[in-house]
Amino acid sequence: MIAFVAGLICFGVIGCSDAQRAQLGAMGQPGDITCYSGGTVFYHGKSTGKIATEKQSDGWYFQEAGTNNLIRVSGACVIRN
Repeated sequence: MIAFVAGLICFGVIGCSDAQRAQLGAMGQPGDITCYSGGTVFYHGKSTGKIATEKQSDGWYFQEAGTNNLIRVSGACVIRN
């Protein structure tokens, strides 16, 4: 519901960039996570839903598709929704 309201404000009142619209559209959606260390992939997986950020950190956490495990990663990660 919050994303819907934020989307209405973004689209109708103040206008948004395409990146801001994409971020609102991806809220709570499953994603693909790839993390690197020294140019080497150390984790690649998919989430079942929302990928959340750790406060005051470069970390992320989510429920992993296929295993339903809680996964926490940090570092140079690319997240695609």
